[in-house]
Amino acid sequence: QVQLVESGGGSVVAGGSLRLSCAASGYSVSQGYMAWFRQAPGKEREGVAGIGVDGETEYADFAKGRFSISKDDAKNTLYLQMNSLKPEDTAVYYCAANSRTPTDYSSRWASLALYNYWGQGTQVTVS
Repeated sequence: QVQLVESGGGSVVAGGSLRLSCAASGYSVSQGYMAWFRQAPGKEREGVAGIGVDGETEYADFAKGRFSISKDDAKNTLYLQMNSLKPEDTAVYYCAANSRTPTDYSSRWASLALYNYWGQGTQVTVS
């Protein structure tokens, strides 16, 4: 069984920072592409950032310069460092993973259908 468990969400003042964690079990963060998505009420789930097995990264335009995705293979954990948070960043943030390693993820990393596994999400609220 694969489980992805997010943590680190909460309430923060605009301009503040949060670091989200995604602890994986039954899955290695070195085995496939992983990403963070977010979803606000009434809105489509959207990609925030993605990271490949070798550490290559992709970011949504709204995340560039503010967010940083990383992973720790030894801890089998995915992270999302979020700085300069804005009220519009308020959403449930989800960890996602692909069980395999596609040859070309850079152009399609934000496609929901590419991910086999999802966490249950962690709420981020920016006031």
